[in-house]
Amino acid sequence: MAKAIRLWPLLTATQRYEKIVSTRNRGHGVYIEAPILAYLIETPQGRILYDVGCDYRKIADPALRAQFLEPMRPLFEPPVMDESQRIPNYLARLGLSVRDIDLVFLGHLHFDHAGGLCDLPGCEVHVHADELAAFAGGGYDGVFADEMAGSASFRQQRGEYDVAPGVRAITSPGHTAGHMSLFIELPKGPPVILCGDAADLVENLDHEIAPGACWQEDEALALASIRKLKALALREKAELWPNHDLAFFWAQAPFPRWRE
Repeated sequence: MAKAIRLWPLLTATQRYEKIVSTRNRGHGVYIEAPILAYLIETPQGRILYDVGCDYRKIADPALRAQFLEPMRPLFEPPVMDESQRIPNYLARLGLSVRDIDLVFLGHLHFDHAGGLCDLPGCEVHVHADELAAFAGGGYDGVFADEMAGSASFRQQRGEYDVAPGVRAITSPGHTAGHMSLFIELPKGPPVILCGDAADLVENLDHEIAPGACWQEDEALALASIRKLKALALREKAELWPNHDLAFFWAQAPFPRWRE
């Protein structure tokens, strides 16, 4: 069976927020530092990005920062991001450019996962149809309308499917309406499951705690997705990678090293 070739976690920013954002009804008044990650996956048929981080302009430009990010206080502080953490700069360090990305797979549409699309013009974008329906229906917090300007051209997906050799999309709704995770088979190490925001922290997985924000307050759906990912990991002897756990991220090989 064909497998992916290499996997790079990319630290695109960090953000300080109240822990209840990640652990539902736990962590009131406790603030944590969380990574904002994207993942570069090389496969026999091309390169995939899972998530793309924030729109750097909203962080660097004081007027945009005041408009989009400052109103999130006190629950969220604005992300901390420098020019070197933009995805095109990571690609350049590998001798690549945006033209070498064959597909962007968005786990969901929140600004810290989809905002960086502005740095990846022309890329094919996959997202679950329920994400776009939720955005179109209104009331989807954490998504900026200007970042969805190109959404009419997104490839809407439903269900689970093979994104590329060794890379499979896994439905994991609950945090958002159409949240998706990725199952990645690698040539040397165990498979990796990129949980996305189905599980922000190791704590979400170990103690089966739903994310703080659940689509339409459906905590049971979010917990079902956590249990589904855990069962898949057990069956396939795979590693579960939570998405916003800084200690877990620092335990991985630093860029430009990769997992294979």
